[in-house]
Amino acid sequence: MRTMREKQEVERKKEHGNVSVVLFFIGLSVFILAIFIPEGFIKNILSVFTIFTAGYHIIIDGIKSTVTESIDKKRFMPNVHLLMALATVGACILGNYREGALLIVIFAGAHYLEEYVEGKSKREITNLLKMNPTEARLIKADGTTEVVDVSVLKIGDKVKVLNGDQIPTDGMILSGATSINESSINGESMPADKTVGDYVFGSTINGNGTIEIEVTKASTDTVFAKIMQLVSQSQSNLSKRATRIKQFEPTYVTIALLSVTLYIILAPIIFSVTYNYSFYKGMVFLVAVSPCALAASAIPATLSGISNLAKRGVLFKGGSFLASLVDLKAIAFDKTGTLTEGKPKVTNVYFVDDSKAEFYTNLIVAMEKQANHPLADAIVDALEPTEILELEIENQIGKGLVAVYKEKNYIIGKPSIFENVSELLKDLTLTYANEGKTVVYISEDDEIIAMIAMMDLPNENAKKVIEYFQTQGVVTAMITGDAQKTGEAVAKNLKIDQVFANVLPENKSKIIENLMVKEGSTAMVGDGVNDAPALVKADVGIAMGDGTDIAIDVADVVLMKNDLTKLSYAHKVSKKLDKLITQNIIFSMLVVLFLVVMNIFNSMNLPLGILIHEGSTLIVLINSIRLLKPLS
Repeated sequence: MRTMREKQEVERKKEHGNVSVVLFFIGLSVFILAIFIPEGFIKNILSVFTIFTAGYHIIIDGIKSTVTESIDKKRFMPNVHLLMALATVGACILGNYREGALLIVIFAGAHYLEEYVEGKSKREITNLLKMNPTEARLIKADGTTEVVDVSVLKIGDKVKVLNGDQIPTDGMILSGATSINESSINGESMPADKTVGDYVFGSTINGNGTIEIEVTKASTDTVFAKIMQLVSQSQSNLSKRATRIKQFEPTYVTIALLSVTLYIILAPIIFSVTYNYSFYKGMVFLVAVSPCALAASAIPATLSGISNLAKRGVLFKGGSFLASLVDLKAIAFDKTGTLTEGKPKVTNVYFVDDSKAEFYTNLIVAMEKQANHPLADAIVDALEPTEILELEIENQIGKGLVAVYKEKNYIIGKPSIFENVSELLKDLTLTYANEGKTVVYISEDDEIIAMIAMMDLPNENAKKVIEYFQTQGVVTAMITGDAQKTGEAVAKNLKIDQVFANVLPENKSKIIENLMVKEGSTAMVGDGVNDAPALVKADVGIAMGDGTDIAIDVADVVLMKNDLTKLSYAHKVSKKLDKLITQNIIFSMLVVLFLVVMNIFNSMNLPLGILIHEGSTLIVLINSIRLLKPLS
């Protein structure tokens, strides 16, 4: 949470920014007016007025930031604003007031455009703040409701949510049914149907039903709160290239100032020109070497990329992680819940006697409905009974489900507990096991009557993502705690390059470390608590949005929709970002080189230098903002 002092500082900066924008437009209006006034005293006065209004922010920031940074770092730390302010002053000393005004107007305009581009990117992300729930209808002990601040809610409290209300916090529905717009969490435009026992998320919007929910998380620990933490981090963490450019700026400006000073002093001696002329050319040189376009090469593009992805349910904790994706050499995936759906499904059903399949189906469903484990749920979901049978079951440890129906004994259990298994069943069992499937037998009076095979099936998007990364030359790997055969079966289905099976949770990070040594930059994708160490170890840790809180906390990237295809999209954005930044840097430096060379050969004057230099900054910004558009 921000302190009161920090909040006051933010408000002060905001007010200062608003004043400087107003002054800029006043100065711009005066500059346009001066164009239609003949040369003379009045025109010069209007130009000076333009410099101090349109350039108010530039001049103040140039001087103040340089002084503050220099004191803080204990060495001279000038910035590009100081460079522009000095160039403007130099133009005025030469009597070129109009050129000085032109320089400050164009530079300030480009600066505000850059701030707009960055602001737009941040607004695209922080629009989430408008969805932050603030009030809740707390159900009191006597059954009445009281509107309270969300922050006072505790785990276990009961809350009523009326139709059209915003869900105040994460919780579980105790009564009622409704449809809920969850776009603020997962980006899905279609409402999700919810009823008793379903979980709901804070910030989502209730439909036309009234529900009561039990609070399951404190307001600071909700999924939405985690998203906002990611948003905050993403705006302050810059890419390595952006950071280097920012760090290099003071050195570059210092070299530029020394070069201009030497040029002004030595030009009359070496080239036999007047000091007035060398001073003028020095000012042109000052404009030419100012790194405005270079300074704008990385940050606006990075923020545009982060914004693009945030709108599509991919949240980055910072630009450095987005920039790192382009350098990936290997990517490892947790199996369960990441590459697979996370729950078993029936893949094969075999009845020894097909004529009794209907009765046996009814019997199996009646038994499994009373069991409480994922395999039972998978069987009940897959089989369609024609009659509801009434019977009692017993879950015997080491044996399985046992029931008696019409004086016959029935057992559902793993193959190892059964004897007298036919060769056909043994062969089928071996085939299914080699495919990574789990097999159960059903017996009637110790005679096997059916078998069912189940498997945690691959995520429908997993194969596309694996294929994509392989086309990019990235090594793919799967890490699982499952048996070798199960892991290899899934890996074969998805055509993954490497599989690591029978892996203990504490060894996952070691595998990532080995991949980093062997292949290079490595990413890890996971969703569970046991994935957290590996997510931390990887160069880029990627968590599935439906994963555990700890996985989301330690990851660098979160896929809010649990849609793996968004990961390949993020990689494409990273490649585009790298390309744009490279284009911007090369272009900005070529413009500087062109202006310097033209100035040396006396083919560049101050107004033309200003137009070309500041025009290059605008081009860089426009090129950067293209990353806000969705990629095809």
